[in-house]
Amino acid sequence: MTLPDKTYPATGPVSLSANITLFEPTRALMDGIASDLVTFDFAGLSKAHGGFKDMLRKGRFDISEMAIATFLQAHAFDKPFTLLPFVVLGRFQHHCIGYNTDVHTELKPQDLAGKTVGVRSYTQTTGLWVRGILQNEYGVDPDSVNWLCFDEPHLAEYTDPDSVSWGDPKDDPVQMLLDGKLDAAILGMNMPNDPRIKPLIPNPHDAALDWYDREGLVPPNHYLMIPNALCDQRPDVVAEIWRMLVESRAQATPEGDIDAWPMGIEANRKALSAAIKFATQQHMISGSVQVEDLFHPVVCDIAP
Repeated sequence: MTLPDKTYPATGPVSLSANITLFEPTRALMDGIASDLVTFDFAGLSKAHGGFKDMLRKGRFDISEMAIATFLQAHAFDKPFTLLPFVVLGRFQHHCIGYNTDVHTELKPQDLAGKTVGVRSYTQTTGLWVRGILQNEYGVDPDSVNWLCFDEPHLAEYTDPDSVSWGDPKDDPVQMLLDGKLDAAILGMNMPNDPRIKPLIPNPHDAALDWYDREGLVPPNHYLMIPNALCDQRPDVVAEIWRMLVESRAQATPEGDIDAWPMGIEANRKALSAAIKFATQQHMISGSVQVEDLFHPVVCDIAP
């Protein structure tokens, strides 16, 4: 699928269409950081993923949040975008898969082979991280699990692996878990507050901190990305965007002692390397990808 060419004014101020939603690192940016060069026309979507398809298939925005799993696929299919190493949303993921004790009195990660696990989309980034943790920490082969999905991939070129089956898009995986129609489900922030639902990974908070101590990263969900054309035509605008992002991040209120919003390529190297590894293991991308491959040279210069 070929995207239309992007053309920007050769000089002077620009207004950029933006699919960015309100998280702590973007709060100041959305409140209005002063710039004589760049203004943003925010799309106003309540959830940024609602604009991912339009960005990837139509090139709708000049800057957009993007799930790292989806960006890796966009890169694999030679979409003309570059990542910006700015984490909009990052969190631990160990607690994001649960099961119903009315269905299984006890279920362990090692019991998942042959089971049906619901997830909104196979390529959803929470799914990428949870499956990667299950495979590399608990020995769960993702190909041995039936992943029941409801949304198609954001990339039209991608075909889900054979381990994926399809549910009715009208069904809600949260309700299916509560109704006992799934063995487990990856639900992220939608995990229901119900006494029947238990985390599949025992003591997930402690497990996440132990993983952090060993791996040195908080799994990022959303970064930002821009068209390569903006880098090619207006590197001054890209540098100004980065300045504004740095200022916005500096005004963000930390959520604890662990930095879930690292900035810069080196600060994100471990997380991006892990995402590449997991995406390759899960048949979401193929071939050899290096962290530097994800960034336009202009970005490498301004955000090392």
